[in-house]
Amino acid sequence: MARSDLPRPTEDELIARYFAPLAGAGGLGLRDDAALLTPSPGHDLVLTTDAVVAGVHYFADDPPASIACKALGVNLSDLAAKGAKPRGFLLTLALSDDWDEAWLAEFCTGLSEAAALASCPLLGGDTVRAAGPTLLGITALGEVPSGTMVRRSTARIGDRLLVSGSIGDAALGLKLRQKPAAPWGAALSFPVRAALIDRYLHPQARLALAPALRAHARAAMDVSDGLVGDLAKMMRAAGLSAEIEIETIPLSDATRAALAVKPKFLETALTGGDDYEILCAADPAEVPALREAAERAGVPLAEIGTVTEGGGPPVFRAADGAVRHFRTGSFSHF
Repeated sequence: MARSDLPRPTEDELIARYFAPLAGAGGLGLRDDAALLTPSPGHDLVLTTDAVVAGVHYFADDPPASIACKALGVNLSDLAAKGAKPRGFLLTLALSDDWDEAWLAEFCTGLSEAAALASCPLLGGDTVRAAGPTLLGITALGEVPSGTMVRRSTARIGDRLLVSGSIGDAALGLKLRQKPAAPWGAALSFPVRAALIDRYLHPQARLALAPALRAHARAAMDVSDGLVGDLAKMMRAAGLSAEIEIETIPLSDATRAALAVKPKFLETALTGGDDYEILCAADPAEVPALREAAERAGVPLAEIGTVTEGGGPPVFRAADGAVRHFRTGSFSHF
């Protein structure tokens, strides 16, 4: 952000100028102290919250519209994994001292576009001054037909494990963002570098997959902190384990190009996080219908392994049958 010598608007002026135009009907024009939301008849509410912090989840000089896309996208990804349809979101915006209106205007443009794309309007929130770096906290609300939310903990022995899209792009994009002049990055073509960085900047929640998950998946969660670690979380929740065939994990052409230059980054791709793909477990009999429904929704699903008995960590096998061990399973704040 860059400071401006112009007087800053008051909080009420900020709300009226930038946030009220984003509000849905439940937000009551952001003129009240609370929002009002009525679930559709026969539906349960699904709620999730995530925060992104400058210097932790994004770079302070990232494009403001991209920051907004990430802040909302990581929450929409949680709703997608539960099979939920978005209904709206609440925003807490804690601004560092160096913010200016140009930054906020671009941020709100990006937020408006992301919210419109997901049919997820702003319902309310709070705007405050941060004591440190800028923090954006979002609580997203969705709904599912009663009793159909897809849980993390309900996988069963013998279920097949599937993952959407591709794994590792965002983690390698972060590597490029951290060290743009790194020799391995310089060896990549511009389109490959751009594709990896875009996946880091702009997570795409797999909302189109939600109906297929409700109909055919036994358990699901989004891959936010790395496939290796997030799979371990899912299996711990079920009191089970898994066997994964590394060769079947879907990788994009861009990630394959990067691994051709730097093979050791396979561990980064599988543990680095920020994929926001969907990891799910399904009865083998349901897998064909699940994959067909996902294909109709435009979201590819790849089978990567099987749920097994026992409560130990998942086993990742290379093509030759050797077990692959990882130094770190996933990103952790602490």
